[in-house]
Amino acid sequence: MPRCKKSGKEGKRQAWLSQDFLVKLKDKKEMHRQWKQAQVSWEEYRDAARFCKDDVRKAKAQLELNLAKDAKNNKRGFYRYVRQKRKVKESVAPPMSKNGKLVKMDKEKAEVLSNFFDSLFTGNLSLHSLHS
Repeated sequence: MPRCKKSGKEGKRQAWLSQDFLVKLKDKKEMHRQWKQAQVSWEEYRDAARFCKDDVRKAKAQLELNLAKDAKNNKRGFYRYVRQKRKVKESVAPPMSKNGKLVKMDKEKAEVLSNFFDSLFTGNLSLHSLHS
């Protein structure tokens, strides 16, 4: 997604994330904290969370619609968005074998994960396998 400069130490924010929407997200976060302390009912928090989720979905769809409409005049912005969407981000770190080394090959990863899940079902779970 195209990014906009944001003043302050937070750095950059998504283009669809407006200032008033940031306030709504902060309110939702505060409501979650209040719910955890039993100051707000679950239904109130759930409604706020759904409202924010719907607004995020609508804001992203509106950004994509605007980019598509203006693709001829703003090719750079359109292709920047497309390029960012095509990037694959790996969010899972490679697992560790029993000897403590990181496993990088796919076959070795499969073996480590298989051993881990086997130990879950047989009850032979070691503390080391939880951290891998």
